[in-house]
Amino acid sequence: MRSKLLCVPAALAMCLSVNAYAQDYPAANKSITFVLPYAAGGPTDKAARDLAQSMSKVMGGHSIVIDNSAGASGSIGANKVAKAPADGYTLLFTHIAQATLPSFFRNLPYNVEKDFEYLGLVSENPMNLIGRPNLPANNMGELVTWINANKGKINISNAGPGSASHLCGMLFQSTLKVDMTSVPYKGTAPAMTDLIGGQVDLMCDQTTTTIPQIEGKKVKSFAVTTPTRLSSPVLKDMPTMQEAGLKDFTVTIWQGLYAPKGTPAAVLKKLNDALKVAVKDPEFIRKQDAGGASVINDARNDPAGHKSFVMSEVNKWAPIIKSAGVYAD
Repeated sequence: MRSKLLCVPAALAMCLSVNAYAQDYPAANKSITFVLPYAAGGPTDKAARDLAQSMSKVMGGHSIVIDNSAGASGSIGANKVAKAPADGYTLLFTHIAQATLPSFFRNLPYNVEKDFEYLGLVSENPMNLIGRPNLPANNMGELVTWINANKGKINISNAGPGSASHLCGMLFQSTLKVDMTSVPYKGTAPAMTDLIGGQVDLMCDQTTTTIPQIEGKKVKSFAVTTPTRLSSPVLKDMPTMQEAGLKDFTVTIWQGLYAPKGTPAAVLKKLNDALKVAVKDPEFIRKQDAGGASVINDARNDPAGHKSFVMSEVNKWAPIIKSAGVYAD
């Protein structure tokens, strides 16, 4: 009995300490860092910087900086955050890789489900199936006919193993039950260059990348991967994959924010509250619209909804990645 009584004030002191810390968070002299596990300049980097600006405004102008910790398909930056102090000052901003890397890597150095606190999804980018300009097909019906008539001869480019274009290409093959030669490149730019030049047949990538090439009539566009048609002037008449007969074919490259496991609940709430306001910022919405992205404003903005969605994506992609036999150590 005596030991129990002694524990009560100790526990109370700890609670008071945590609450005091949360009230002082974020400290005026300490920046919040968004660790982005990719190089600067891509769509996810842009989304991270846009969110940092909007969340900074919501948090009274507090400094939020971007740390581009690229490498190993995004796992280096993610592991950096998983192992960081759980104080709310080091956060992970990443995309769909949070759900796919557990299947790509045999020995991922962190656990996606257990090593992070989920703060909320932010935005998502639609994808677009495109082909070389001299491809003998002009719509999805003709494309599927051409694919079935040329099994074993078709190749599809991507920006590298685990990239958004790689995932979309794998799902396309899985849905059609047709194997194509996957041609990986070191980034979207060289993959697109060879598609335009006719060295490869097909590519599936984010609309931020495909729209300029479609406008310039350098590639053929066949379908978008969203459940409904897009409002983009360039793609508003483009059918969805589902309209084209590919049932349940939906791919968006979503971005979300995470903290290390064990971050105090009061700090997580401050961050989530700021995120929810930031994604409603008209300037943030305008910037995402300009890049072809959609701001997420649903249950996935909440920690529980965010985590539930990511776990469903883990389960969605695991069998597709496994069947493709693409792994990294």
